[in-house]
Amino acid sequence: MIIVLKPGTKKEEYNHIIKCVKEYGFKPHPIIGEERTVIACVGDDRGKAQLQQLDSLEYVESVMPILKPFKLASKETKPRSVVKVGGVEIGNSQFVVMAGPCSVETREQILLSAEQVKKAGAHILRGGAFKPRTSPYSFQGLEEEGLKLLAEAREKTGMPFVTEVISPGDVKLIEEYSDMFQIGARNMQNFALLKEVGKSAKPVLLKRGMSCTYKELLMSAEYIMSQGNYNVVLCERGIRTFEDYTRNTFDLAAVPALKELSHLPVVVDPSHGTGVRSLIPPMAKAAIPAGADGLIIEVHPNPEKAFSDGAQSLTPEQFTKLMNDLQRYAPLENKHL
Repeated sequence: MIIVLKPGTKKEEYNHIIKCVKEYGFKPHPIIGEERTVIACVGDDRGKAQLQQLDSLEYVESVMPILKPFKLASKETKPRSVVKVGGVEIGNSQFVVMAGPCSVETREQILLSAEQVKKAGAHILRGGAFKPRTSPYSFQGLEEEGLKLLAEAREKTGMPFVTEVISPGDVKLIEEYSDMFQIGARNMQNFALLKEVGKSAKPVLLKRGMSCTYKELLMSAEYIMSQGNYNVVLCERGIRTFEDYTRNTFDLAAVPALKELSHLPVVVDPSHGTGVRSLIPPMAKAAIPAGADGLIIEVHPNPEKAFSDGAQSLTPEQFTKLMNDLQRYAPLENKHL
């Protein structure tokens, strides 16, 4: 249920509503707008009749049911959200680009990568310190040492960074260093992990699982938001189909579809979405007219020597050209870089 308060509602009136919601067995999730306050009430549907009675209060504008199963992520609760990562806002008129290597390999590699993507115009550094790999013999990441190197790169460039968390037990450690959690495709339905990052105030980049529907992605976002963390950014990174020319099938239709269903920002990952270096720039440019709020792209100083995902990593020169192209595309959709 959604309780919409009238403009000018007093603090004691607001507190009374919150108290009633809790007494009726619901968890209140206030959404403070410029003109109105909306309180999303999540709980057992059998108590809806009691919530409906609050409609009789003079400072309550309306009490309405949320029809979607994803209550807090639904566009029924608010028109759109802006998520702040460091000093960067995702979801407004700026088209945000996150870029960097798949994994942190050495100090020299990550510092050089950060300098190169910053110079090209990227806003957020990406890099993996903990890497979930299909093979147990593949490079698993530098772990805490990698986080320290990412923090050093942030200090030198001023860019916030996003990095992947793969275990609930690592959340506190990564929270100390990072500006944004990344939940990878393999962990989109790791509900223990989703709940743990939901207890943090750090923004979360939630990638769509390789065989998951839009609804399942939004229900995963709901797990995070139900714990009190509303700073969620959705990411389309391609899904698994029968096509084997590309690493995944890049579903750009997900962007406008998710925008219709949810108020959360949506970014896309053409690196994992295609897995083919030559296909990344055209799909990245196509994301702008599709309505995306940004991109996350893999860039490596020397892709041929990358410890992971070299084949889908752009060179610094290719990334610079792409950023120049995006500068021309963005204004067509009233966006800027």
